[in-house]
Amino acid sequence: MAVPEPVDVPAGMEQAAVRVIGVLDLLGGCAVHARAGRRELYAPVETVAGTPIEPGNALALARAYLDRLEVTELYIADLDAILGGSPQDAAVGPLAELGVPLWLDAGASSVDSVQRGIDLGATSVVVGLETLPSFGALHNICDTIGGERIAFSLDLRNGKPIVASPANGVLRNSGPVVRFAANAAAAGVASVIVLDLARVGMGQGLDFDLISTVRETLPGLTLIAGGGIRGLADLKRLATIGCDGVLAATALQDGRLSAAEIASAR
Repeated sequence: MAVPEPVDVPAGMEQAAVRVIGVLDLLGGCAVHARAGRRELYAPVETVAGTPIEPGNALALARAYLDRLEVTELYIADLDAILGGSPQDAAVGPLAELGVPLWLDAGASSVDSVQRGIDLGATSVVVGLETLPSFGALHNICDTIGGERIAFSLDLRNGKPIVASPANGVLRNSGPVVRFAANAAAAGVASVIVLDLARVGMGQGLDFDLISTVRETLPGLTLIAGGGIRGLADLKRLATIGCDGVLAATALQDGRLSAAEIASAR
């Protein structure tokens, strides 16, 4: 899908709200700057809104989001765990203690791994398409843990689904990409995240057409978008679509989203 250019928001729509969720990508013990899903090229984060932080210090990055930009929610992507390595529990624990809602994406794909995230202090645990063995597994997670604590991430690259294996049950879903999100909703999740890794950190804008289609298909679920947020105009457009929140990292780190803009969108 083509990426729409930023547009003026029609009169009367300014009061629609969208939450900005500050993202921390953790790799090898460091908070890194993600770009286009090319994880081998990620480098430690060094500044937030023009102010230096200790390079790669996840707690310093989180506090900058909360204190300088007045973000009220955090999203942790534990890239080591997602890639099949050891979870970074030692880094996640102190972030959970900051006392704000915490979304944790640590490659959870079973009841035990989701429970591990909850025990670490996660408000919502993300189960991503990238690591999901089947929608039956997701259904079991929601039945056992409770779907209100589960977010399904529709993981994409250039608009195409990222799946763990061509042989798994996930790929029995043919047809439009939105059907992955619909099957996750049927499994019992409370939230769906639309995330295109190829857009992450690139400032190219989000796939508004797909986000709108997911919202129309799943009107009752919490909908979060991520990958390529450019600034306030994109926040306004997401609000008009009915998107509840957006994952943001680069736009916070390079100053394209200010505290005032985040507050006005919220």
